[in-house]
Amino acid sequence: MQLKQRFNNFPFNPSKIPFFYGWVVVFAATIGVLFSAPGQTTGVATFTDYLIENIGISRDQISTAYMFGTIGSSFILTYAGQLYDKYGARWVGMAVALLMGFVLVLFSQSDRIIKAIVPQHSSAYVSVAIATCILFFFMLRFSGQGVITMVSRNMLMKWFIARRGLVNGISSVFVSLGFSIAPLSFDLLIEGTSWRWAWLLMAMGIGIGFFLFVFIFFRDNPEDCDQIPDGEQHGNKERDVIIRPFKQFTLKEARSGLTFWLFVLPIAIYAMFITGYVFHLVSVFAEADIDKDKALSVFIPISLISVTLAFAGGWISDKIKLQYLLFLMLAGMIVALISLARINHGFYYYAFIIGSSIPSGMYNVLLSVTWPRFYGRDHLGKITGFVMAIIVFASALGPILFSLSHSHFGTYSHASYLLLIAILILSALAYKAHNPQDKYESERTGD
Repeated sequence: MQLKQRFNNFPFNPSKIPFFYGWVVVFAATIGVLFSAPGQTTGVATFTDYLIENIGISRDQISTAYMFGTIGSSFILTYAGQLYDKYGARWVGMAVALLMGFVLVLFSQSDRIIKAIVPQHSSAYVSVAIATCILFFFMLRFSGQGVITMVSRNMLMKWFIARRGLVNGISSVFVSLGFSIAPLSFDLLIEGTSWRWAWLLMAMGIGIGFFLFVFIFFRDNPEDCDQIPDGEQHGNKERDVIIRPFKQFTLKEARSGLTFWLFVLPIAIYAMFITGYVFHLVSVFAEADIDKDKALSVFIPISLISVTLAFAGGWISDKIKLQYLLFLMLAGMIVALISLARINHGFYYYAFIIGSSIPSGMYNVLLSVTWPRFYGRDHLGKITGFVMAIIVFASALGPILFSLSHSHFGTYSHASYLLLIAILILSALAYKAHNPQDKYESERTGD
């Protein structure tokens, strides 16, 4: 018996519960993604000022450490996906819960660790501080933004085929709501204790609580638990949409096709865009004389609209080709980028809210549903690991892109226009973004 199947019936047998265990997986996967919040940009941002103050480095230096740590983590996510394919969601999930708990403990003592290595008055202090932060951010971004998210989403996608989009939409609603309140929750935890104890409490919650949660509820494949996806048999095709792949692709085969890149690159550019403008949000809007309160208020309507679109997009993705949702995402990004470059108090402010909501809603759908539908489940970990590596790498470059645009040209608009050019090129090619399984259906049917 492979390790990924070992103890599948302990502490309970999933096939013995009175309903399809996949619905438990929906709950477990949603909790898994939510537990990645301390490793997401919004989670880290809550603690940034405390790190700057207590470590004694500048905002630019902490931002640089964050960028290099994030980029570094992207280089090994493909390997993490390979481990997922080999060992499964349960065992990889437990391992990464321990890693994330450990790095949160390190962050809670980061200033003390650095000062124990080198005195603060030393000429080498800043270099050691930045290097230490890079290492800690590397572990945090790898475990949080990368592996916990990948494992949880992949597990959910394996347990469903015909309802894959629907369950992803349901999960996305709760994830979006959870992430929207995470910064406030972290801030309240800091105010109620301290920044050190906030991280220590989260470390215990993840390293102990989430570790046990993963062991109890995570299961990698329905077949390993004597069940089948969706809890019922489905064919390869429903409503003229291929839902069960005819061929299982390797990573090498997947990325050799144009379709792979036509879906990966828009998602990566969106990640670059969102981290870029959010990192400099107040300054970006200040260019148009929009104050901080009105700048921050864009997130409320964007969250409400994107949650609705994520659920609707997930539900309809089971019934239509994903290419249509890609068209919608690209159109929303065009509107958002043009509006941000010309942001004002009136038309472009509201156009930006609408435009940003569309790719935000489609992001979770396309990021989760595309890869198992197009390339199968056998190598899903390695494929999604590579996808996450590209997205994480792109997200790390967003803040720098917007910063360079402002420092060299005196405006953030040039960054928006550069991303707009890339999106327009991808939009022109998007008509070629067909499901690669179409070819193998024709071969099997002899058409």
